[in-house]
Amino acid sequence: MLGKFPTLRPIPLAALTLTLLASAAQAQSQDQSKATAAKADSDKNVLEQVVVTVQRRKEKLQDVPVAATAIGAADLELRGLGNIADLSALAPNLMVLHSPGTASASQIAIRGSVTSNPALFWESTVGMYVDGVFMGKGQGSIFDLVDLERVEVLRGPQGTLYGRNTLAGAINMITRKPSGELGGHASIDLGNFNARVEKLSLDLPSMGPLKASIGLRDEKRDGWIKTTAGSSVPEMNSRGNSGGRVALTLDASRDLQIDYRYDWTKANQASSFSQIVKSDVATMFYIPGIIVNQERQTKASLDSPAFERLNIAGNSLTAEYKVGANDTLKYILSHRTMHFADSLDLDGSPIPLATTQRISDYSQDSNELQWLGSHGDLSYVGGIYSFKDDGFTNNPQSFFFGAQNFDSRYGFTTNALSVYGQADYKLSENTTLTGGLRNTKEDKTVRRQLSQSGIATTYSATGVPTYTPYGPIILVPTGTSGATSFSATTPMLSLGYKVHKDLNVYARYSEGFKSGGFNGEAQSVAAVLTPFRPEKLKSMELGLKTTFDQNRGQLNVAVFNNRTTDLQQPIFTAKGSVATDVRNVGTSTAQGLEVEAQWRPTRDLRLQVGYGYMSAKFNEFMELGVNVANNRAYVYAPKNTLNLLVDTVLARTSMGTLRGVVDYNYTDSYYLYAYQLTVTDPGSAGAANTLIKPSGIVNLRLNLENISLWGNNATASLWVRNATDNAQIANKIDFGPGFANLTAAYFNEPRTFGVSLGVKW
Repeated sequence: MLGKFPTLRPIPLAALTLTLLASAAQAQSQDQSKATAAKADSDKNVLEQVVVTVQRRKEKLQDVPVAATAIGAADLELRGLGNIADLSALAPNLMVLHSPGTASASQIAIRGSVTSNPALFWESTVGMYVDGVFMGKGQGSIFDLVDLERVEVLRGPQGTLYGRNTLAGAINMITRKPSGELGGHASIDLGNFNARVEKLSLDLPSMGPLKASIGLRDEKRDGWIKTTAGSSVPEMNSRGNSGGRVALTLDASRDLQIDYRYDWTKANQASSFSQIVKSDVATMFYIPGIIVNQERQTKASLDSPAFERLNIAGNSLTAEYKVGANDTLKYILSHRTMHFADSLDLDGSPIPLATTQRISDYSQDSNELQWLGSHGDLSYVGGIYSFKDDGFTNNPQSFFFGAQNFDSRYGFTTNALSVYGQADYKLSENTTLTGGLRNTKEDKTVRRQLSQSGIATTYSATGVPTYTPYGPIILVPTGTSGATSFSATTPMLSLGYKVHKDLNVYARYSEGFKSGGFNGEAQSVAAVLTPFRPEKLKSMELGLKTTFDQNRGQLNVAVFNNRTTDLQQPIFTAKGSVATDVRNVGTSTAQGLEVEAQWRPTRDLRLQVGYGYMSAKFNEFMELGVNVANNRAYVYAPKNTLNLLVDTVLARTSMGTLRGVVDYNYTDSYYLYAYQLTVTDPGSAGAANTLIKPSGIVNLRLNLENISLWGNNATASLWVRNATDNAQIANKIDFGPGFANLTAAYFNEPRTFGVSLGVKW
């Protein structure tokens, strides 16, 4: 076990890292200047040209007039990234968190827009796509994909080409197509806490016009929190999941190609530990036994079941037909299903104070028909998109030693249809005008039931308690259902100008929306049947993209101003059953700066930095008819985010190439709930209790690459994640004054380390 590292403050660490980078760059530059580089070395000294499909067609990233970050397969492998949760802070003003209590549900924020609850009736602000297929919900959205070719992070509304629920941006995950040649890659990672990750990717030889590949992944890890004797589970925060992918490509003719993808993920693991960092339960409810600890615990005592189970299966079929030399017709069909179940001991203690479970089933179907083409100075894409989903959640809850029990259930459907088009027109050799428009219509339904049962306690004149079972009390009767419809039109207009071959500037206006709906967890019939309206965002963005030093460096800068109306905010309720309702509270403004730069001063050294700055505020926040905007915390909006990467070749030996990687991520402080900044109402929650402190995480990796192993190419690695063993609260559930200020915290993972062995053939 590695010893404790000294605690390092984020800014001094950043300064130290930059100093080391400068020293390394100077030293390597001096070495390089001793001899004239050969042309081959010069070619290896330039940055890779990244090709993306941000605008539904292949383009160089530096030519796309939108703030976007692309991470290719080599970098994904080099940095040990495998799923959405690993992307936090890798793009400016991007945050990715695990939802409280679960490892497979995400909370994604881009530029301060976020969906903070994994409940199935919630809609996301960030659209997630796998090979062009939209992932409908945050629940079950964190899963590892085999054979990732690249990940694209698009910041700002993508309401024209991507449509519903891309108000903040979109994340595209693109997997690798089968090569048609026999080959593959196998690897194993071994780490502390008995961690083991095994991966296999295999390409088969072409079978006539058919190409095929298969990928498999299996992960096991003990929990880093052990429990005391007599606890309901032996450990918490464990990992146990597996998944796979089958990819088929059929070259049906010279003009027709058909791709089929099937992916699956299964998980069966302990849930995340709800560590209590604040509680007035003993003084308010006269109930002893809650364990309060401000430091990250590695030992816990629990009384309730604590598990997380996930089963995802996805099918997609993509057909591309070349209508002519310049036009392509594309059709994407998909069907995905998910079953999710978990159980949380919310009080994190050996007393049965608060326990909740969720059993969810979800399915989605989509169809998309696209027409892509270009003629002369005009390029265009148009399409029709349909999306349907159906979900149901059973959410039983128990409180106060079984004195209050809730049978909480809800179901919903969505039926959405949209038509869109976007065109680029070259006004001159250096000037391009882009315009787009999308119209979306949605029909939504909800069905809800809620009942309460338990034990009523009364006291005699002498103070002797009497316990009387009661229930069920019907709060929302079975059969309560509602239906509503929404529509939205989202335009986009941008103007790009190529100042010279290495410098592009652009101005972009875009709109996006997050769908409205019903509050599936609401606790009264009226609240269930009152829909919340779609949230809408208007964004202005100015950007610059340039290459320099003979293609050895890149610098991308964007400034933005976002104005949100009909802002949807989560209102957490702990009066009766635990629930979160969505309400339209008003308007907000977020503005900021984003800088991404990378430089390869020598063949063997690459430096990369990504920085985001953001200032966000409420313009209007209506509560009981009063505008309280000046006294409400803006959530998931850290002022600064920073990522630094050093990728350097340390030595070239007869055994292989020794490469070192330093990866540092910093996130400024942020609030989790839009509570009072200054407590003027003691009966309502204060924002200070949900403040997450600044944190910096250092990841290190040492690779020995290009090892010759029986004629194949092998790599051996030593790695450390969270090298300084930073103990940081990443998320919380604040129950508020109505539930004795019980606050459950979810800490980040401690330092993990291990070895990786991989071979390609």
